[in-house]
Amino acid sequence: MAWTIADVWEAIAAAQPERPALVQGERVITWAQFDARADALAAHFIQSGMGHQAKVAGYLCNGPEYLETYFAAFKGGYSPVNTNYRYGAEEIVYLFDNADAEAVVFHAGFTDLLERIRDRLPKVKAWIAVAEPGHPVPAWAADYDTIVARAPAERPVKASWGRSGDDLLLLYTGGTTGMPKGVMWRQDDLFQVLGAGGNAALGIPPATSIPELIARIQGPDHLRGTMIVAAPLMHGTGQFSAFIAFNGGGTVCALPSRKFDPVELWNETERLAATNIVLVGLAFSTPMLEALEANPGRWDLTSVRAMSSSGSMWSQENKRGLLSHIPGALIADSFGSSEAVGLGASASAAGAEAQTAAFMLGPNTAVFSEDGRRVEPGSGERGLVAVSGFLPVGYYKDEEKSAKTFKVIEGVRWSVPGDWAEVNTDGSLKLLGRGSVCINTGGEKVFPEEVEEALKRHADVRDAVVVGVPDSRFGERICAVVEPEAGAQPTLAGLSEHVRGQLAAYKAPRELVVVASIGRAPNGKVDYKAIKEHALATLGAPA
Repeated sequence: MAWTIADVWEAIAAAQPERPALVQGERVITWAQFDARADALAAHFIQSGMGHQAKVAGYLCNGPEYLETYFAAFKGGYSPVNTNYRYGAEEIVYLFDNADAEAVVFHAGFTDLLERIRDRLPKVKAWIAVAEPGHPVPAWAADYDTIVARAPAERPVKASWGRSGDDLLLLYTGGTTGMPKGVMWRQDDLFQVLGAGGNAALGIPPATSIPELIARIQGPDHLRGTMIVAAPLMHGTGQFSAFIAFNGGGTVCALPSRKFDPVELWNETERLAATNIVLVGLAFSTPMLEALEANPGRWDLTSVRAMSSSGSMWSQENKRGLLSHIPGALIADSFGSSEAVGLGASASAAGAEAQTAAFMLGPNTAVFSEDGRRVEPGSGERGLVAVSGFLPVGYYKDEEKSAKTFKVIEGVRWSVPGDWAEVNTDGSLKLLGRGSVCINTGGEKVFPEEVEEALKRHADVRDAVVVGVPDSRFGERICAVVEPEAGAQPTLAGLSEHVRGQLAAYKAPRELVVVASIGRAPNGKVDYKAIKEHALATLGAPA
C-alpha cells in the first residue's frame, strides 16, 4: 500500500486515545489530544489559502509543538520543512525563500530576528507563534495555543487533493557544498525506510497494512516505548527517531529546559522510565558519561533498552563507559545522512562494544569506485558508499545537485552522498570521511568558505581559511587560520563575535592560528591539507 503518515498516526490515536504521545516536563499530551490539536492547526493552514503541498516551516525548539506542526502538515496535504533555530537572519531568509515557505510556526523567542526580515518573505501567508515566558505572541502573528484549542468537527482534509504517499517532507541539510539543500522525501518512501512499523534488528518485518500495524501495537508483544529525544528535532536524527517511536505507538519526550543538560536527561530518564534515548555522538555521550561518573548510583536507569545515535561518529571508550552504568542497554550507532538512511549500522552491548566507525554494510548498501565498480571486501580499494531501495526524490529545486548525488549504477538508482570508505574482509566499513573539507562539529555541518567570507569582512583580516581540528566532545571544532592586515592583531574573541553577528553561533571559530601568509595559488585555491597540518602543529593537537 501507499503509506501516508497522517493516516497511520490517526489510526494509532483512535486505537489508544489515552496513552501519552508527547511529554515535556509536566506537560502530557495524549494521543487523542495530539490528533485533535494537529487537526485544528491543519484547519488553520487550509483557511489561510495554502495550496496542495505548500511548505510549512517549523522554526521551533524541541517540544510538542514541533511534532504537532508536522502532524498538521501531513494531515492537510502540506510539506513540513525543518528550520535550524541556530541560523542567523540571512540564513533564515535563504531557507524560507528557497523552500517557498507559506506558513511559519515559530517560538516567540525568535520574534526579534523575524521582525528584521519578515518584509523580505512575501510568500509567507501564515505566521503562527508559540508564546514563551517573556516572549508574547507578536501582533502580526496568530497565537498557536488559541488555534490548537479549537479542534474542527471534521477532519481537515482538502477534498480537491486529499492525501497521497507522494506527499513530501523536506529535510534541509547543511551538506558539504555550501547553502542548505532540501532533501525531498515522499511519505511512502520515508515510512518504509523507517521500518514501516517493523523492526529489522528484532526480526519483525514491515507491516503491510494499517490494521496489521494496529494489531501489533495492541498485541502482547508490542514494542511501544518511551523515547527521550535529546537530539534536536530540527535534524534528521531526532526527527526520524521520533517518527519511528510514533509509528510503533510510543511516547516521545523532550527535555523540559529545551537545552541538552546531562543531569536533566538522566533525571527525566528515571522519572519517565524511558526505554530509548536519542543522542548525537560525542557531543552528547561525553557529558552524559561524565554525569554518571560524577554521580555513581544516583539514577535508576534499568528501564533503558537502547541508546541510539546517528550523524556523528563516537568512541568505543564512550560506549563502554555508558554500558558499564547501564549494562542492560544496547547502543545502536547508525551511519547515514539526510539523503541516505541506512548506509550502515553498528550495535554495542556490555562486553561487546563495536569499534569506532566499524559499521556493517546495510542490506541495500554497496561501495563503488568513481568509475562505478563495486569495491571488493578486503581489497584495500577506496570507494564511495551508496544505498539503494527507498530513497528521496532529490534536492528541492536543484536538479544539478540531485544528479550528482542520486545516480543509476548497475541499472539501479542509488544515493551517493559522498562518504569514502574501504570494505574490510568481514564486510564492515572503514570510514574515511567526506572528500570535501566539510567540518562536522557536534553533528552540525559547517562549510568553511561561508565562515571564511565572514572572517574576511573583519577589518583586521587580510585573508582567512577555516579548518576543523579534533575536539573530544564535538568531534571537531572550528579553527580560523588568519593572515592579518599589516600591523593588525586580531583576537579569537573579536573574530568569534564578528562571525556570530553574521552566522549561526556554532560556525564561529573556537581556535585561532595567525600566519604570515595564507599562500593561495594563482587560481585562488588553497591547500587545505597543508593549512590544517600547520594549524594542528601550532595548536599541539594530534593529526
